[in-house]
Amino acid sequence: MKISRRHFIGKSCAAASAAAFASGLHKFGMVAAYAQGAPATDYKALVCIFMDGGNDAWNTIVCNDEYAAYSAVRGPIALPQATLLPIQPRSDSRQFGLHPNLPGLKTLFDQQRLAILCNVGSLSRPLTQAEYRTNSSLRPPNLFSHSDQVAQWQAATAALSTPTGWGGRTGDRTSGLNGPATFPLMVSVAGQQLFGLGGSTIPYQISSSGSVALRGFNNSVESNLRFAAKQQLLTMDREHPFVATAGDTLGKAISNDQQLVQALTTAPPLTTVFPNTGLGNQLRTIARLISARNVLNMKRQVFFCRFGGFDTHAGELAAHVSLFNELSNALSAFYAATVEMGAADSVVAFTNSDFGRTFRPTDNGTDHAWGSVQFVVGGAVSGGDFYGRWPTLTIGGPDDTGTSATDFGRFIPTTSVDQYAATLARWFGLPAADQTLVFPNIGRFASANLGFLP
Repeated sequence: MKISRRHFIGKSCAAASAAAFASGLHKFGMVAAYAQGAPATDYKALVCIFMDGGNDAWNTIVCNDEYAAYSAVRGPIALPQATLLPIQPRSDSRQFGLHPNLPGLKTLFDQQRLAILCNVGSLSRPLTQAEYRTNSSLRPPNLFSHSDQVAQWQAATAALSTPTGWGGRTGDRTSGLNGPATFPLMVSVAGQQLFGLGGSTIPYQISSSGSVALRGFNNSVESNLRFAAKQQLLTMDREHPFVATAGDTLGKAISNDQQLVQALTTAPPLTTVFPNTGLGNQLRTIARLISARNVLNMKRQVFFCRFGGFDTHAGELAAHVSLFNELSNALSAFYAATVEMGAADSVVAFTNSDFGRTFRPTDNGTDHAWGSVQFVVGGAVSGGDFYGRWPTLTIGGPDDTGTSATDFGRFIPTTSVDQYAATLARWFGLPAADQTLVFPNIGRFASANLGFLP
């Protein structure tokens, strides 16, 4: 059967990366356009770790001073007080404890390299308990829905539908800091995600082992000829917008992969040992890319990784043992790798999750809720402290959405995702003049800088 050039290019794009192809066409006929501006002289990277499913904040951190009340409500999922890992935030006189399977994070907190964000969540504006109960239009749309809250966290906009993520929009405004570098600013180790998609920023998707090159080619003479022919085909039929865009997307993917393979081959090897887990392997690959920053001539990079299992409607105690072991070990290794590379002050890793979970359990698990806690790790982080207000964990109390002591305890966030993300983006290099373009609702909140970064 005779195969047309257009058909061949289309098939090749699908083989190279269906997700990358879709991303490349998110604005038809356009490829990534780099922002203008002077190149940066320093290096900075943001690493988003998305905990899929909605992590239970109230078993991640426990207030020891309120342990009796905590235990009375949590019942079968209450953590034994003697097992909690003690931490003392500088700005709070109360005693707190981390989940016993987060020893690596305790060490980072004690070293003042880890900050904790308290009661953070999706908000369209600051919201009082009375407003929540009397005016549903002020609530973020579709609260307690996984897909909607994931989108609102990744977009940093409490809207029903947003086509771009805050990482991508930040990339749109800061890619000029990379100067002549041609490797993508945004890299996802977890497939296509809203977080990294901007107006012109397109995430480069790789696997947890690195390269996702075209398959079926080797170093033989015949293979090299076929590969050269494929590249030549990408220059043809340019008068057709769809074919031109497909060719540009595949050509860029080939170029990116060649740069990736060369950089990882040339970059200094890392001696830090990462755990052989899903998150450990993702963070190992990100660390290897950061080690190649000089080879790639990069000054700004944003990375996204993701691991699931946090939708703990049942079996939460056992699930958290595994999940928190994975998080603690992988994040500790990642920070150690940044120290090894001499880049600890230049890299900030931070967690996100769909939402928090109910304070009152549903048998041996928890249901979807709202406000939660998040972690920020890095040499530049002003750690060893809490940012935002620790909520009053009383069912029917002043921070609860419910009105009765028989409710489940869904706490209204007092810190917004917008503020959290804006603090990270400002440190990364987002110009103050562009802040409202990336975070359109930020002016509704008291501060756009939570203070955990310089």
